[in-house]
Amino acid sequence: MRRLSKTGSSRLTADSQRLVSLALEMFYASSFLESEFCRKKLDALVFRLLQAKKQSVLNDAIEYLFTTDMEAYNCLLEVAEALSESAVIERNGKRYHALLVAIPVLAWTRFSIASGTLAPELVESVADRFARLILADGVRFALAPGLYAVDQLPYSHVDVIAVTQGLIQSIVQGSRFELASRQETVPFLADGRYLLASVMAVEGEPLFRWQAIPDPAGFETVKEECLKLWQQEMTPIMAEVLPGCNVELLLPGGFFNTCRKADQAIRPSTIRAAVHYLVHALDTQPENLCAVVGGFGKDLDGVQVEEYRIGFYRKDNEKIVYGIVWPVYGTEEVNGMNLPSRLEGHSSASSRKGGKQLLDIFQLLRELGVSYEKTAVERFAMEFCEDCGAPLFADTNGELVHAEMPEDAKKETRLH
Repeated sequence: MRRLSKTGSSRLTADSQRLVSLALEMFYASSFLESEFCRKKLDALVFRLLQAKKQSVLNDAIEYLFTTDMEAYNCLLEVAEALSESAVIERNGKRYHALLVAIPVLAWTRFSIASGTLAPELVESVADRFARLILADGVRFALAPGLYAVDQLPYSHVDVIAVTQGLIQSIVQGSRFELASRQETVPFLADGRYLLASVMAVEGEPLFRWQAIPDPAGFETVKEECLKLWQQEMTPIMAEVLPGCNVELLLPGGFFNTCRKADQAIRPSTIRAAVHYLVHALDTQPENLCAVVGGFGKDLDGVQVEEYRIGFYRKDNEKIVYGIVWPVYGTEEVNGMNLPSRLEGHSSASSRKGGKQLLDIFQLLRELGVSYEKTAVERFAMEFCEDCGAPLFADTNGELVHAEMPEDAKKETRLH
């Protein structure tokens, strides 16, 4: 979940303060029974807030704990995610558990990545493979008839629980459920696309095929086998749905965790796709490209980098022509993050001053042949263009600028 702005404890409402207190007690309890006691109270409060659509109350508590206690933050986030992506329902005297599942497809291209409503026969084809290769026997499910970009997915916990419950109703009543209409997504060179489904089984029974084996030690082996078969059968289908794109299928799973994994997995492809695009659009070679990498965050006084923005320019002209965003998740860069105090060329010494994500970015740029990288001076505020909403990138002088392709660039589909 993307975090909101920093919140102080003096601004917490009574319910937000109760969320904070219960999450703290849940983590620091001296026994399992005490922790479970707090967990049940926390479950009840979070569920009430979700049903009342009071996302802001939940956000305030989550953000406060993020700045004060990461362990309690993780406890509260786990509860909020679990209650919004899953449910227990009773029907005909039986209890069932249900889960919102994300089915991720990574795609990268020089052109555009499609999204939108899928043809009925395609939905049936995906559903057949989903049931046969991923789900345990006897699991009922409903598949939303669309392929969604990240910014078309439900954003908040309140949004997610609405989709979860809507798809559960599709299972129970056989009704058709579609996500609320959203505006066209911003095009990127590399991005994730998602199918969504709710799956339901009798409480205590497995949802996924790898859970159905008797020996838990074999879960990972069966997962790998399922993924291999899933990729073999689904890759040709998704390649037709996403023409002109390279695609990679990831293993379907619970909504929040699977979306995070997909977001992380697509990051290297955004750099590869950007370099590939620039080589063709500018009729040049990778060694003629340079990059400026800047750390960006909302809280400039803290240690958390929320994203790196990578601006590309040509050796013969330092104007930023193209940029991409490398998001940072959770606490990936909290420890050991210390951006250089001046703009400097890349070296092993400067790399050690950054976190792991910064090292990964530099390594990938080198592998792709981008010959010279610079790390921008200080932490930057997450500023965007007031006219088009595009992110601004640091140039070689440490100024935030709009990336603009030169007039002599080849005319291809304009991407971000």
